[in-house]
Amino acid sequence: MEDEELRFTVERERMVREQIENRGLKNYRLLEALRKLPRHKFVQPGDEMYAYYDEPVPIGYHQTISQPYIVALMTSLAALEGTETVLEVGTGSGYQAALLGMLAKKVVSLERIPELAERARKTLSGLNISNVDVITTDGTLGYPPAAPYQAILVTAAAPLVPQPLLDQLAEEGRLIIPAGSKSIQQLQVWTRNGSRFNSEDILPVAFVPLLGEYGWKGSG
Repeated sequence: MEDEELRFTVERERMVREQIENRGLKNYRLLEALRKLPRHKFVQPGDEMYAYYDEPVPIGYHQTISQPYIVALMTSLAALEGTETVLEVGTGSGYQAALLGMLAKKVVSLERIPELAERARKTLSGLNISNVDVITTDGTLGYPPAAPYQAILVTAAAPLVPQPLLDQLAEEGRLIIPAGSKSIQQLQVWTRNGSRFNSEDILPVAFVPLLGEYGWKGSG
């Protein structure tokens, strides 16, 4: 077991160096959190060997744990300093939520699939990450009780930015979301200035569809 954990530590360091730092992400707090967070704990049993690959990994229920670089990039775009309340839409494995929890004050993570939500809660609890609340609900509606949010990260592809998420964004807050078609999207950053919102396209991405009242309809 010690040898296995050492191997994962080596793989995690290689992931950070080759996939994250070499692609231009240099934020020290982010890199240190990525070095500490055991990504292999968030994949399905038997898939641990794939956890640090430069690609998404299936986690069941037609969902994936995103490619490490995309997780790091979206987190970097949130520009967290440690005092923020963050909303994540699409808990999935819980890996992105855990990373946010290491960098922000409080995280509310929304997941529509009860089995994934429960699995993520158990993983987070096992890692003693106590500032992340996983709630089973339609993520496109956001979570008004904890709003406003200084950052909102959406980890599934929307046809348009859900209006409830814009409404729950704090002044000068940042909303990071992939928006576009079901097959290809632009990763966008939206910022709030009063009742006005500005958006910036970052790069093309391909995420699983965001299902819900303000997302795609059906089962994906």
